[in-house]
Amino acid sequence: MNFKTNLEKENYFLSQPHQPFFILGIINAIIVMAIFALSYKGVLSLTIDSLYFHIYGLVFIVFTNVFTGFLFTTFPRFCQYKVIEKDYYTNIFYLSSIGSILFLIGSFISYIVLTIGIFLLFISHIFIIKKLQEIYKNGASFDKKDAFWILTGHYFGLIGHFLFLAIAVNHYINLNIYLLKISTNISFYLYLIFLAFSVAQRMIPFFSHSFAQKNANFVKIVFILFILKSIFNTLDIKIAEILVDISLALYMFIEFKRWELKPFQSPAILWVLHLCLFWLPTAFLLSSITLIGELALDTSFYYLNVHLLALGFLTTVLIGFGTRVTLGHSGQPPMADALTTKLFLFTQVIVLLRALYSLNIGFGWEANFLFDITFSAWLILFLIWGFIYGRVLVFGTKL
Repeated sequence: MNFKTNLEKENYFLSQPHQPFFILGIINAIIVMAIFALSYKGVLSLTIDSLYFHIYGLVFIVFTNVFTGFLFTTFPRFCQYKVIEKDYYTNIFYLSSIGSILFLIGSFISYIVLTIGIFLLFISHIFIIKKLQEIYKNGASFDKKDAFWILTGHYFGLIGHFLFLAIAVNHYINLNIYLLKISTNISFYLYLIFLAFSVAQRMIPFFSHSFAQKNANFVKIVFILFILKSIFNTLDIKIAEILVDISLALYMFIEFKRWELKPFQSPAILWVLHLCLFWLPTAFLLSSITLIGELALDTSFYYLNVHLLALGFLTTVLIGFGTRVTLGHSGQPPMADALTTKLFLFTQVIVLLRALYSLNIGFGWEANFLFDITFSAWLILFLIWGFIYGRVLVFGTKL
């Protein structure tokens, strides 16, 4: 009897697709940020530029794994299709794990090892999209508009991933090209933010029992504005980028307000999702203000606009959805206890700390200790969340 129980516990970890990918994403979130922070401070020496490590690591071995866990669980339901075969998602998990390990090890000891890691992660990304495409094509659902946009975001992610791979390969070819900015913009705005937005605008009103009729062109218009944002940022046309930011802020805020989500009357597991949704227009509005400030003051606010989206929207939605899915798919009520609610609030403290660090750079406050506090807070957030919910993901423990 005990042997059977132990065997069931060993098998539980891989029993649903979100479990291994969430664990891999959380572990990578801690390792990637720790390595980047120590590299940024000059404690560690890497084989690649620390900015490249920071962007690629967070996009493709942190957030992509979390996205994969969530979509491999929910996308078949979106499209009314059979669940993904265990062998398929476990093989991708193993490939992503090996690629992540090689990328991290190669960052210290060998550019060749690092490039092989990126190549394996790129291949795993292809197989992720292949399965999502199969589900989209063969699903019985009559309404696949949201699924189309989710898949579109993933295809742009694959383009960005290929460009990061090309940058790694160019280390050996040494062509006089600079792809980092364009690959970053595609991977960040058209993949990470747009994909998370596409999921959020579908799921959050559903969870909130909002019956407001959505604007049929809402996602399409946001997508076009995201493309313009990426182009103008890549070409460093700040006036045009400011106009796009203001347009996104106003358009999103008006649409979200119309949904009547009532965050102040909702439990924590819901209001954190409402909060992340409204971080989108807030981040774009503040982006326009900081860009104006950079032009007027001839300074740099050191990626403040990017981190408002990456932390305010993306990390908040990751923690919010991750908590809900972990509880719901382990047979537990999707409710945030007191400690989890504090983690939701603590995430917003991290956003504030990172914003202050950027303002410190822009205004020359010389308060660089804010960087240490910010990355330490990030590590604490994921360590605590992983400690609480890791047991649920690995063993199915009841909280």
